[in-house]
Amino acid sequence: MAENEEKLEAISEPKAGKSKLLVIGLPLYIVQLVLVYFITANVLLGKMQPASGNAKEEGKETAKTEKTEIGKFIYSIQDVTVNPALTDGKRYIQVSVGFDLGSEEQKNSFKEKEDLIKDVLNSTFSSKTLDQLTSPSFKDTLKVEISGRVKKVLSNVTINSVYFSKYIIQ
Repeated sequence: MAENEEKLEAISEPKAGKSKLLVIGLPLYIVQLVLVYFITANVLLGKMQPASGNAKEEGKETAKTEKTEIGKFIYSIQDVTVNPALTDGKRYIQVSVGFDLGSEEQKNSFKEKEDLIKDVLNSTFSSKTLDQLTSPSFKDTLKVEISGRVKKVLSNVTINSVYFSKYIIQ
C-alpha cells in the first residue's frame, strides 16, 4: 500500500509543476513578447528612418514637400537590364524606374547625370538575389534603398517617390 501511495505522489508532482509553469511561465512569456514588440517598433525601426540633426530643418523639409506636387516632375529611366546575384548570368531582371522629383531643375539635373543613376540602379539590382527580387514586400525596401543611393550621388535632389513601371524577371 505504501508503494501505491508513493506512485500516486510521483504522478501528482508533475501536475503541480505543469500548473506552476502555466501560472508563472505564460505571463512571463507574454511580457517578453510585448517587450520585444516595443523594442523593435521604437528602437530598430527608428534607426532605419533617416534622422535629421535639426528640428528646424525637419520643419523646412516638410514645408517643401507639402508645396511640391506629387507626380508633377517624373524622370524615367527605361529598360535597365541586370543579372541578379548568384545567377551565373542565367537569369536577368529588366526594370524601368521613375523618380518623382521636386522641380524641373532637379529633373534636368537627373537628365545630366543619367549615367550615374543607371550605375546606381545596376549595382543595386545586381547585388540582390532572386529570392529578394521576387518578394513583393521587398520592392518597397528596394525603392527606399534606390532613393537613398541616388540622394548620395545627387545630394541637391529631392526624391518624393520611386516607381517601377516595368519589373520583369526572366
